[in-house]
Amino acid sequence: MTVVTTVILLLAAMFIYAIIQSFISPSQQNSSSKDAVPFYSTADAALTRSGTKLYKDLHCRDCHTIWSVRNITQFVPAPSLDGIGSLRSEEWLYAYFSAKNPQEMLPSRMKKKYKMPSYAHLTDDERMVLSRYFASLKVRSWYLEETKKSEQEKLTGK
Repeated sequence: MTVVTTVILLLAAMFIYAIIQSFISPSQQNSSSKDAVPFYSTADAALTRSGTKLYKDLHCRDCHTIWSVRNITQFVPAPSLDGIGSLRSEEWLYAYFSAKNPQEMLPSRMKKKYKMPSYAHLTDDERMVLSRYFASLKVRSWYLEETKKSEQEKLTGK
């Protein structure tokens, strides 16, 4: 095993450990510490299960990531969903998922094949689960500006 591979595996293990720790005891972390994992969720277990199932079933991960875990070689064209609940309200997300043309609510420079599809065809309950789940994905206050900047860069290229 090469040194580079070993370092990559070690970093990946440390990152996964940090994410697991943030789920186990998010309130024990010092939110002002730059060493703390900036992302967390306020969702209960049932909402997490149903939200992640829809996230997978609708192939959201083809364009978006959650918890910034992605394959190093994978191109992810759309903004990360880490902290989306700190940027958008549940009501805004519900309207976005209900829109016939989501680009009217949130224009982006994305190529047509990467533009957000309409989920207006989903049931009201499915759109509500998506809205509640994504609204639960928060970012710590000290990382909010970085999250806004990252989303803006993906949407506008600037």
